[in-house]
Amino acid sequence: MNTHFLIIGAVLLLLAYLIGVKKQTWLLSGFNQRRVKDQNKLAKLLGFYNLVMGLVLISAAFIDSRLTDFVLPALLIGYVLLLGYVNTKLVA
Repeated sequence: MNTHFLIIGAVLLLLAYLIGVKKQTWLLSGFNQRRVKDQNKLAKLLGFYNLVMGLVLISAAFIDSRLTDFVLPALLIGYVLLLGYVNTKLVA
């Protein structure tokens, strides 16, 4: 069992709740949350992404496979793609 994935997954689930449900977009670093037109869409989009990636990391914590080596890079690439999307489509 990979405890690092378990801890990171739990943190992402907590962030998903705080961002997606409680709409605390101040937790988002680098997303220009003050300039975003639709704060609700930003919160839903990133809350859902954190939820999915948190569940993937928690499930990957119990799988012993070489495929789990690609989970964290996929997480980071996803954040970079979301950062680009938010800064091009949602920023006023």
